[in-house]
Formats: sequence, structure tokens, C-alpha cells
Amino acid sequence: MTGVAWNVGWPAPAAARRLSGVRRRPRVALLVEPRFPGGTSGAVAAEIRALAPHVNLSVMALATSMFRDRPVHPEIARALDDAGLSLRPAPPVVRADAIVLHNPSALKFETALAPRLSAARTIVVTHENFTRPGGHEGFDVGHCLGLVAGRIAGGDRLLAPVSAANRRTVADWLTARAEPGWTLAGGDWPNILDPAFVAPTDRPRDRRGRHSRPGPEKFPGLAALRAQFPPHAERCAILGADAFLADREAVPGHWELLPFGTMPVAEFLAGIDFLVHFTNPLWRESFGRAIAEAIIAGKLVITDPDTAASFGPGVIGDDGRGVDAIVARHVADPVRYAATVRRAQADLARHRPEAVVPRLLALLDPQPEARRHAAL
Repeated sequence: MTGVAWNVGWPAPAAARRLSGVRRRPRVALLVEPRFPGGTSGAVAAEIRALAPHVNLSVMALATSMFRDRPVHPEIARALDDAGLSLRPAPPVVRADAIVLHNPSALKFETALAPRLSAARTIVVTHENFTRPGGHEGFDVGHCLGLVAGRIAGGDRLLAPVSAANRRTVADWLTARAEPGWTLAGGDWPNILDPAFVAPTDRPRDRRGRHSRPGPEKFPGLAALRAQFPPHAERCAILGADAFLADREAVPGHWELLPFGTMPVAEFLAGIDFLVHFTNPLWRESFGRAIAEAIIAGKLVITDPDTAASFGPGVIGDDGRGVDAIVARHVADPVRYAATVRRAQADLARHRPEAVVPRLLALLDPQPEARRHAAL
């Protein structure tokens, strides 16, 4: 990677700050693989918009082998435009008060991390679960974190989970590995959402759907999907069904199959009343922005209990075998349907920028007053 200039201004010299009385804004560098096709990019995009007014923000790209020849995710590109920032390649040395490296799993095919990292605090946001159901590693965590650790020039090293469920996997991995140098952050690094909630329908119908990127980990087995999307449902739609489209004869004819990215998510969700979201039994969502999007759109969500727990009781947890009964119960009781969706929406409000940003700033700059006086 080539060296580049920072894309935002540095804080004023100490003397000027003393005269002006302006509080020093922390310098924050986001280091991210900007081509992730799923929730990581959505989370980073929201973070760029939310943090830019509060910190001197720089966004730097890691070019990894995982997403060779893929374009920058459009949500990240739009967020940078909105914030008046540019995406730059990482320079030989990244210097900031805090460096935030998103989703270390992007490094799993790399043999080295190019830039050196110089900051008072380096935070690795653990978008992917470190362990899977059964305790196996979700990816080669030790390798990825080792690449990062080997390039850090002092300061704190924190692992910041994106949810309570994600935190459990990180804590389990740290306990099992006794990895030196890394500390589990005291607070999570939540996804930021700025929802304009859609009111739930007062006439729910048995219209089921799910959407996600088309990775095999995102879907349960075909037998489970057949039960969750049966012929007697009024509608069964899957956005991100690329693998099923490749072998259309192997799946039920009543399924409406759409390739990933061919329809705006909001438009897709407008045509269903129930999001039925189960993954491969050996894999779990660390948060689930697809679920959050459905809640915002006023839909009732049914998913596995671990994933549901990240959203509260307004999202229904099930092992996948009770989907028919749950749908029927809520179609027959529209008041119950609406109350469940509104509960989920009320719980999701804790992800609004005004609720999340103060928590992120506390992780980025835990002692702002002390740092301010030291800089004067």
C-alpha cells in the first residue's frame, strides 16, 4: 500500500487551542476492508456518518485477498460522500489517538498487515463471532489478531464486541487461548441505526420472507427451509437466493427467488409480514442487520434464540420447528402482532446515533479531560 496524506485536518496547535478555548477533538482512524458485502459495511457506513461530527475522522482501506476485484460497498461510498470524507489507502504508518480496525476476519488469507499502527488505543471491532456453536473457531482468530498485534506500536489493545451474543464468543475464545496483550472492552461497539420506524400492519397475512447475502452459512439446510417456507403460506420470498437459482429444480416451485442486491431491501420487506431468519446450525449472526431492517420496516421477526436475545422479547426466538404455529397465532391476532413488532421497535431505539455515539466516544477517548490538559 502507498503512503497518503490524512484526509481531514489535524487539531490546532496547543497555543491556539489555549487561546481559543476549543476542546481538542480526538483523532480517529477507521481501518476497514470496504468491500464486505453484508452487515459489516452497513455498520461502518452508519458509524462514519455518526462519528464524523464529533472526531477528526480518517477512513482508510485495507485491500485484502478476501474481496479481490470487488468494488467498494455503495453504502460506505455514500456515507463518505455525506461526511465529506475520502477513502484512502492505508499509509505505511497510521497515527491517531485511536485506531479502529473493523472485522479482523478480513485478514484470514493475509500473511502480513502492511501499515504500522501508532495510537494510544487500538480497538478491533469483532463483527464476526470468534467461536461457533459447539465451540469451534469461526475463523483463524489467532492468526488475524496476531497480524494486527505485530504492527501495533504500544498503547491499549481492545477487542470490542458488537452485541452481547458476540461478546460471549470473544470472551470464550480469550479464556480458552489466554491470548496475551488483548483486553475485552468494558463496553460493546453497537451497530448504529437511525430508524424511521414503519408502523406494523393491522391486517397481517401469512407472507414470509428472508434476505441476506448468499453465503452458505446464512441458510439452514434445505429440509428446514422447506418447513419454514411451506406451500400453504400465501407468499414465500427469498432475497439473496443465488445458490438456489443455480439449481432451481432442487427447490420448491412456490418459492420466489431473487438474487442478492437485485431489489432494495425496503421494497422487498414491504411485500412480507414475517421475516423468518435462520442460519446454518453451525453458524450464528453476531448481530443481524437484516433483522434490524425488518424491525424498522414494521415486520415480525422469527429467528433462533441466541440471535433473538440481541434484540429483546419483540423478536421471537424458536428452534425453527415452531414457525408455522407462530405465524398462525399472530395472523389470527393482529393486536398481538402489532404489539410484538412495536416492542421490538422500542428496544431497537437504543441503537439510535444519539444513544450509541456517547458510548463509542468513551471507548475511543476514555479520559478526554486528562488528555485535553496534557495537550495544553
